[in-house]
Amino acid sequence: MSLRLLITLTAAPGKGADFAQAFKTRCAEVMQEPGCEQFEVFQSAVNPDKLVLLELWKDQAALDAHAKVNATRAPLPQGLRSGVPGEREDYEYNKR
Repeated sequence: MSLRLLITLTAAPGKGADFAQAFKTRCAEVMQEPGCEQFEVFQSAVNPDKLVLLELWKDQAALDAHAKVNATRAPLPQGLRSGVPGEREDYEYNKR
């Protein structure tokens, strides 16, 4: 069964556009991973420092493989995110 993830990210104040731009390369890389059906970042029109990452994975095995690859990736440039490194709000959607 496919897995949909919605991840809310907060950019540092005034850095939303820079954060979204930095994420473009990451999105292109992840889209090449086996089992990745969607990996896109969207920026809020109301609060440009709020972003949502939409992920769609073929199955849990593909998401697990992504997690292993992701652990080896270089972090995005410092100063673009608000809060503690790695802090995010995740939602998982399973259509039943």
